[in-house]
Amino acid sequence: MRYQSGKDYLADPDKRVLLFGMSGLGKTHISNILRAAGNWFHFSVDYRIGTRYMGEHIVDNFKREAMRNPFLANLLRTDSIYIASNITFNNLSPLSTYLGKPGNPDLGGIPIKEYKRRQEQHRQGEIAALYDTIPFIGRAHDLYGYANFVCDSGGSICEVVETADLSDPLMNALCDNLLLIHIEGRPDHTDTLVERFKKAPKPMYYQPEFLDLLWAEFLAAEGVAEDAVDPDAFLVFAYRRCLEHRLPRYRQMAQNWGLAIPSEEMAQISTEDDFNALVARHLDAYEPKT
Repeated sequence: MRYQSGKDYLADPDKRVLLFGMSGLGKTHISNILRAAGNWFHFSVDYRIGTRYMGEHIVDNFKREAMRNPFLANLLRTDSIYIASNITFNNLSPLSTYLGKPGNPDLGGIPIKEYKRRQEQHRQGEIAALYDTIPFIGRAHDLYGYANFVCDSGGSICEVVETADLSDPLMNALCDNLLLIHIEGRPDHTDTLVERFKKAPKPMYYQPEFLDLLWAEFLAAEGVAEDAVDPDAFLVFAYRRCLEHRLPRYRQMAQNWGLAIPSEEMAQISTEDDFNALVARHLDAYEPKT
């Protein structure tokens, strides 16, 4: 790891950390606390995906919907109005809306084939955005004068890397430059996270084989055709299963490349000093895996 002890970490004037774990366990909340301290640059992977890599797709989707309205269509054709995505670190709805949900079009669904196409766009964008973390460390320091750097990774980081492969190039590149911290959830967090997801759906990426399995299981259980699926019901079903699927993958990432800190301890953090002290304590207690 980047730091060998809590002392090393606390003494480093240029701290670099990457937070990963299940959506809803506080990655963005902790990153906001650090950014508010004034000397941390907050790099959001989901924000980077939604602006740099999928921004045009998102806006084109808005325009496609607007073109169905004759009044708006005429204004668009004459460049009389401007449509843009207002995605932020704390509001990823434009990205979630573009990724969509498969199923009945009358209920807001899109064909599963189109859903898979957008999933692949997200996969490519997420990998690229994670690699962007490394040059952004230098940009944050050289352009903006930030001493410290926190990468707020997307919940699907464990889906785009080979968690069991110690030679995975992306994970090694990240590990060489940042301290990777797993905000560790537990299986009994599932119900709470599902309820949060229902209220504010997050962008979700599924590995193609896993998505095919989920889709087939849902169709069989509900006994419906693809174009009759309730899109919201499928998303909740898939999200719950995805949490179960991801938990061991996150743990494997922490075992191979980083540090695991229970989410209950992270939830107690309210200041930068709290965060640094917690990380230092876990570094001192860390036992390398063999």
